[in-house]
This record gives sequence, structure tokens and C-alpha cells, in this order.
Amino acid sequence: MTMAKCHRNNIGSLIHDPPPTTSSGYHFRLWSTFSRSAFRRKILNAVSCGGSSRYRHELREEEKEERSYVTVTTEKKSTVKANTIAAALNGAAFEEKGKKSEKLCDLLNLAEVEADVETKMKEEALDALKRVVGELQAAAARGDDEGGECRKKIAAASEVRLLAKEDPEARVTLAMLGAIPPLVSMIDDESRDADARIASLYALLNLGIGNDANKAAIVKAGAVHKMLKLIESPNTPDQSIAEAVVANFLGLSALDSNKPIIGSSGAIIFLVKTLQNLDETSSSQAREDALRALYNLSIYQPNVSFILETDLITYLLNTLGDMEVSERILAILSNIVAVPEGRKAISSVCDAFPVLVDVLNWTDSPGCQEKATYILMLMAHKGYGDRQAMIEAGIESSLLELTLLGSALSQKRASRILECLRVDKGKQVLDSTGSCGALSAPIYGTRSNGLDHEESDLMMSEERKAVKQLVQQSLQSNMKRIAKRANLPQEFVPSEHFKSLSISSTSKSLPF
Repeated sequence: MTMAKCHRNNIGSLIHDPPPTTSSGYHFRLWSTFSRSAFRRKILNAVSCGGSSRYRHELREEEKEERSYVTVTTEKKSTVKANTIAAALNGAAFEEKGKKSEKLCDLLNLAEVEADVETKMKEEALDALKRVVGELQAAAARGDDEGGECRKKIAAASEVRLLAKEDPEARVTLAMLGAIPPLVSMIDDESRDADARIASLYALLNLGIGNDANKAAIVKAGAVHKMLKLIESPNTPDQSIAEAVVANFLGLSALDSNKPIIGSSGAIIFLVKTLQNLDETSSSQAREDALRALYNLSIYQPNVSFILETDLITYLLNTLGDMEVSERILAILSNIVAVPEGRKAISSVCDAFPVLVDVLNWTDSPGCQEKATYILMLMAHKGYGDRQAMIEAGIESSLLELTLLGSALSQKRASRILECLRVDKGKQVLDSTGSCGALSAPIYGTRSNGLDHEESDLMMSEERKAVKQLVQQSLQSNMKRIAKRANLPQEFVPSEHFKSLSISSTSKSLPF
């Protein structure tokens, strides 16, 4: 405060002191007292320490204005910068959005173009199918060979065959357009052209692949009877025609509703002849197709009676052993054995049971073992005479081996067969003992009573010996088979150790 006061006084003295009058004129005393630098310091000190309140207020206002200007300028710059960045981002986002929109439009346009192309292709394919069916119907309506209509038929049928070969939709469309009736009419065409018949047969075959509706329509159009009529004609048909007919029967017989129609038409006889190939004209493919067609037809039990009218069962049992067809043969026999007439026909064939029992030993073919046990199980369950024939064929040792080494299904079926055989043995024992026990009751304490007991014990001991001997023989035979399959030395089987085990064993406790 002292310095401020001093400054104010000095300033006041500078301003208010009256200037002295001299001879030289009127002059301020300031210029004679202070130098310029001292005066500047006075002014600065006065401004900083002792200036007026109005000056300080103006100075503060100026500082505020400067600060606000700087703040506003900074804010403006920040706003401008933020706006610039936002504009840049918005521009980039807009540009990216525009690019995405362009891509989406391109995709939509591409999908639309592809849809148009696909629609156009479908229309062209439909027009081609309509044209083919139209040509086929027109050629079939004329019926003769005027103007080369036969060649047109062959061309149209061949085109249908190619179109329906690998296109399921084409099969449906061709059938809807009416391709089946003219193709069926070509089978027994009056022109008797083999190429036309073959073309129509294979066209029908392809139309029925994987399409049950077409299979039913082909049979309904009368194709089965026309095919048989063609095969049974006096003139020996071409072998390729016979193979085409067999292939059609195979395809058509897969539909359940067609099985009774084909089975009752006489086709089974033709298929059996093709399978047996007595004239050695059937190809391996035709025989395989005939066997598969017979399997399809045997699924429908009423068709078994038509099969029994042929010698198919004898042929199948004699052929059993060819591993390529054995499982299919056993499958057919499995269908036949479900009918009483079929079981009777199988049991009447010479060496039927030895052949079937031998299949039980095919360890490298579990499928054949399972089917053979199914056939033998049904026959053992239904017929006492069949069980005796099985025992005579040596089935017990094979069944014992199968219960140990077979598949789960084979083991189960083999166990059931053994149960049937044990029941028969029990009945035989009861019958043999019942004849002695059917007499009057013995009187206790008499001598005859003791004799009866002795005879009874003797008889029981003989039966037990027979059972033990049977079990021992079965075990020895079983071990021989196992040793043979395991390539063990032959002296392994009749070893003393094995004999002692087999003698001390029973049917319920096996030594291995």
C-alpha cells in the first residue's frame, strides 16, 4: 500500500505540479528530472500497482475478451475439425453403404438372371420332352412302316431311354405326358423289328427306376402279358430281348402291388428257365437278374405255390455252394420255408439237410449261417421227421460250434434248434421208460420189486451211458472242426487231456 500510495503521489505531482516560469520560457519539470527509461518504469509501475479502477476494469474486460476469443476460436477450430472428421466418416460410411447397396443389387440381378436362365432351360427341356412324346405317339398311331415310321419309333424310344436314364424329374414328366402307352404298344408291334422292341423295353425299364407310380402304370398298361407273349412266341426271340424282359421283371417285381400280377402271369416259369440256363444262352447278368426277381416274387407268399410248380428248390439246393449266389439262394429258401408246402418241398429233396447243415460251418459267411439257421429252425419247430433227419445229418456238433463262434443271431437260432432236439430226446426217454412203468404197481417187500428196481437202474445206466457217449462224440467232432480251422496239429485233438475233459464233462458244462 505504501508503494502504491507513493506512486500515486508521484503521478499526482507529475500531473498537478504547476510549471515554474523562467526567463527561457515555459517548460515541464519532468523532462529535467527523469530520463526516458525512468519514466517508462514509472508508467509501468503505476499501471501494474497503482492504476485507476476504470483502467483495471477495462484491462480485465480486454483479458476476458481475449480469453473468450481464444476459447471461441479453439471451440470453432475443434468444431470445424469434428465436423470435418464427421463429414469424412459420414462420407466413408455413405460410400461403404453405397458399395454394399451396389453389391446387393448385383446379387439380386445375378439371382434374377440365373432364375431366368433356369426357367428358360426348364422350358426348353419341357419342349424337348413334349416333342419326343409327340413323335412317339404319332409313330405309334400309324402302326406301319410307311415313310420310315419304324425308324422314327426307334429314335423316339431311344431318346426317351436316354432322357429317363439319370433324371428322376424327366421320368415323372414323360409319364405325365403319356410316354408309357405307346412304348408298351411297341413291345408286340406288327413290324416285328427287334431294335424297336429292345428300345421300347429299355425305355420302360428306365422310366420305372425309383418311380413306383410309373411301375404301376407300366403293369396296368399290360406290359407283363405283352412281354410274356413276346418271349413265348414260336419264333425264338433274340437273346437281347429276353435279357431286357428279365430286367423289366426285376424292376417291376420290386413293387408290392405288382408281385401278385407278375407271379400269376406265368413269369416265374420263364425266370426259372433263364436261371437254370439249360440251353446255355443266358448271360451271367440275366441269370443274376432272374434270381433277384424270383426273390422279389417269393416275398408274396401266394407266389410260393407257383414256384413249387417248377423244380426251382432242387436247383437252388444243388447250386448252394457257389458263394456269389448262395446268400440270395438262402434268402429265397427263407421265404419258401414260411409256407407249409414249402417246408414239405424242401424236406423232400434228397440231401437237403446235409447241404443246409454244411452251410452252418461257413464261418467266413455269417449271413449264410444266419439264413441257414432260420430255415432249419422253422423246419425243426414244425416237423418231427425233419428233426430226426437233422440229427442224422450231424447237426448237433455244428450247432454247438455255432453257439460258441457264430454271430449273435446265429447263436440265438442255434440254441432254439438245440432246445427242439433236446425235447425230442426227452420224449424218447419217457416213451422207453413208460412202457415198463405202465404195468401194475409193484408190491413193496417182494422179490419182484427188487428185480424191477435193478432192471430200472440198469436201463437208466444204459441211457446215461448213451447220452454221455453222444455228448463225447459231439465234443470230439466239434474240437476237430475247430482244430482244423485253426490249423492246429492233428495230434492235438485226440490228446489224453481232451479225452479226460470230455469224459468228465456234461452237455451243460463244456471244456472250452
